[in-house]
Amino acid sequence: MIVTLGEILVEIMADAPGEGFRQAIALTGPFPSGAPAIYISQVARMGSAAGIVSAVGTDDFGRVNLERLAADGVDISAVTVDAERPTGSAFVRYRGDGTRDFVFNIAHSACASIALGPAAEALLARARHLHVVGTSLSSVPMQAMALAAARRVKGQGGTVSFDPNLRKEVLGQKGLAETVAAMLGLADVFLPSGDELYIGCSGRDAAVAEHLARGIKAVVWKQGADGASYFDADGRIDQAAFAVTEVDPTGAGDCFAGAFTALWCEGAATAQALRFAAAAGALAVTKRGPMEGAGWAAEVAALAG
Repeated sequence: MIVTLGEILVEIMADAPGEGFRQAIALTGPFPSGAPAIYISQVARMGSAAGIVSAVGTDDFGRVNLERLAADGVDISAVTVDAERPTGSAFVRYRGDGTRDFVFNIAHSACASIALGPAAEALLARARHLHVVGTSLSSVPMQAMALAAARRVKGQGGTVSFDPNLRKEVLGQKGLAETVAAMLGLADVFLPSGDELYIGCSGRDAAVAEHLARGIKAVVWKQGADGASYFDADGRIDQAAFAVTEVDPTGAGDCFAGAFTALWCEGAATAQALRFAAAAGALAVTKRGPMEGAGWAAEVAALAG
């Protein structure tokens, strides 16, 4: 059982690039979303047992997410339904250079009520692997919950992966730096994107060596169109990106991480896990919507060749 915890939300996307949301514009959505939800959807689609600890509201935004996760094969028994708060939401607009502007409602949504109650504890008791995403560390209670869950899974002989995914909207949150440092100390697999590779390091040149020295078993560096690189004590493996027509890059990193950890937990050869992860990330960008491009195992295998 691979488990994650954190926000489930809907994403509503601007139809045209631009600078933020300061005028009326056309939007498309809602799409099921949330980095942990995207990740665990891909894990389940790879054929692994998968579950999520989260919360949604008693609204259609919550229903569209729960229906999608259940259809993908995700265990949603630890997703509580909050009768007082709405399901989380994110409005997103791409700028001309590919960067994004978000308007989030997480702190005042059902996501704020996520807790390690009996259902969550039962799911974590079955977990052999826990995945933590930096977007879920946006409050002090969520930081404490993620660390408690990671320590529990490690304590019962499981493993932990950490994808920092530190968007500008969560940077500067109280306790974030300390929590990231603690997660790096607990992680078996570290999945940074771009400059996130250098988080917690004294310099850029020896970043990988520093991560491995602190006990991380595998560093998987996601570099978008430039592919991905894997590092462990035995060396380095590089994987080129697959050539596809990009429609929407949202969720590609989460799908990459989901496919990689699913295969890594099954003991697949590293080169195969990396190649399949790159294929999953490539498929993710071919459809509009954060989870719409997530491929089933056979589709990922077909692209991976």
